[in-house]
Amino acid sequence: MKTTIKAMLLLALAVSLSSDLQAQGLKMPQPSTNQIVTQNFGLGKITLNYSRPNVKGRKVFGDLEPYGSVWRTGANSATIISFTEPVKVEGKELPAGEYGLFTIPGKEEWTVIFNKGAKQWGSYEYKESDDILRVKVKANKLKDKVETFTIQFADVYPATAQMQLMWENTGINLNLTTEVDATVMANIDEAMKGEKKPYFQAAQYYFANNKDINKALEWATAAESADTKAPWVKLLKGRIQLKTGDKAGAAKTAAAGLQSATEMKNAEYVRLHTQLLNEAKK
Repeated sequence: MKTTIKAMLLLALAVSLSSDLQAQGLKMPQPSTNQIVTQNFGLGKITLNYSRPNVKGRKVFGDLEPYGSVWRTGANSATIISFTEPVKVEGKELPAGEYGLFTIPGKEEWTVIFNKGAKQWGSYEYKESDDILRVKVKANKLKDKVETFTIQFADVYPATAQMQLMWENTGINLNLTTEVDATVMANIDEAMKGEKKPYFQAAQYYFANNKDINKALEWATAAESADTKAPWVKLLKGRIQLKTGDKAGAAKTAAAGLQSATEMKNAEYVRLHTQLLNEAKK
């Protein structure tokens, strides 16, 4: 009950101060700036909305933010994270949706919490019963001090990524995964039944993800027939031919692609086809 009253008072004070400043036409920078991060992931999107406090000479973890206590994972309102598609966090399933991102810092290990209570001030209204997922991750000592609290996405691939939280001399990494392959393969199968077949895109996916290389070559050839001058199509076909072991075919395709790119004055594809031609001649 006391925490509820405290939270309501703090929120009322914040709203009152904001309203007073707006009424006076006074604009002032926030001590803890807000940041919204959007990251495409798999076939969906992750959006993160949080405020970024600074160290300002203080000892943060174990003092300003005590070990073993629930933290809003930032400043001001609780940090909000949303997923448009289901993901796995440290191997555990998390449905699509919007969550409050809370953490419990520890000296050696942190607990990261995805909670239904997304829209709240601080963590005063946090309820463990609203937790959707909890995972534990190792706390890492950072080589360089991070003055401003930072959450970022790194090592982002179609089906895997890391969400990194860093402040002062502490960092944690959350491993994210998502199911992409089964959905894309099903989409390709369905699209190939249609009148306008996505030969180029399908060949790209098969080539990049080590699928049936002969099928990829068949589709790349069909894409080339539909656009005989496109150097990007010839580049894909040549790379597929090289992967099948057909160096002579790859060299022929690369030479034709080099000619098209030169005529188009496309320096990038001149360079790429030259590289492919050199590889095919080895």
